[in-house]
Amino acid sequence: MKRILLFLGTNLAIIIVLGIVLQLLGLERILDESGTNLNLTALLAFAAVFGMGGSFISLAISKWTAKRFTGAKVIEQPRDATERWLVETVQRQARAAGIGMPEVAIYHAPDVNAFATGMRRNNALVAVSSGLLHSMSQEEAEAVLAHEVSHVANGDMITLALIQGVVNTFVIFLSRVIGHLVDRVVFKNERGHGPAFWITTIVAQLVLGILASIIVMWFSRQREFRADAGGAKLAGREKMIAALERLKASVQQPHLPDQMAAFGISGGIGQGLRKLFMTHPPLDERIAALRAGR
Repeated sequence: MKRILLFLGTNLAIIIVLGIVLQLLGLERILDESGTNLNLTALLAFAAVFGMGGSFISLAISKWTAKRFTGAKVIEQPRDATERWLVETVQRQARAAGIGMPEVAIYHAPDVNAFATGMRRNNALVAVSSGLLHSMSQEEAEAVLAHEVSHVANGDMITLALIQGVVNTFVIFLSRVIGHLVDRVVFKNERGHGPAFWITTIVAQLVLGILASIIVMWFSRQREFRADAGGAKLAGREKMIAALERLKASVQQPHLPDQMAAFGISGGIGQGLRKLFMTHPPLDERIAALRAGR
C-alpha cells in the first residue's frame, strides 16, 4: 500500500510541477494570445485519469488476464510429486522474502519460461511452463522460482504499471497540446477541432508512445537484474547462473503472449535499435552481472 501511495504521490507531483512549469514558461498566455484557449490544467487532469486509470485497471485484472492468456492452471491440491515440490518451494521462498504465499500455476507451452504477476505482493501469481519442468533440473527450476518470487517481493508488477501510467499521462497530454497548436496556429481553425487536430494528435501519440516505450522497457530490463540478484539470494548464485545458462541453451523462443512478455523470465533476442524495446537484457549480460556479484 505504501508503494502505491508513493508512486501515486510521485505521479501527482510530476503533474503539478509540469503544470507550474508550463505556467512559468507562459505557454497558456501564448496559447490564449493565439486564440487557442487551451485549458492545460483540465487537460492534465484528463490525461492523468486516462493514463493512470488504464494502468491500474490492467494491474487489477493482471492475474485473471495471465491465467486466461496462458491457460495457466492454479495448483489447488498437488496431484503429484512435481506439483507438491513447486508449491513447497514457492512457499519456502515467499516466507524468506517476507511476502504472502502466491498462487502457484502451470501452463502448457514448449518454451522454458515462467512469470509472476498480481496487484499486491501478498496476493500474487507465480506460474511456470510445462517446457521448463521438462527441460530444467530441480535446482535450476528452484532458481527460476526464486527469480519470480523476487519480482513479487520487489513490487515490480506494481512499479512497472505505475511507470507505464506516468508515461501514458504525458503521451496523452503532449499529443493533444501538439494537435491543438497545429489545428489553431497552423491551420487557423478558430472554433472546435478540425481534422488537423485529430490527425496530428494520433500521429503525435504514436511517435511519443514509441519514445515512451523506450523508457518503460529500460526499467523492465533493470528490474530483471534486480530479480536475478534476488533469485541468487534465495536459491544460490550458482543455481541462478545455471538456470540462465539453461535458458540461453534453450532452442525454443518464448511463447508468452505479448501482454505477458515483460513478466516472463526469458525475453526475446534483439539487435541494434530493437534492443531499446526489449523487456529483458541479453542473457549473457545477466549472467555476467551475477558472476560479478551485482
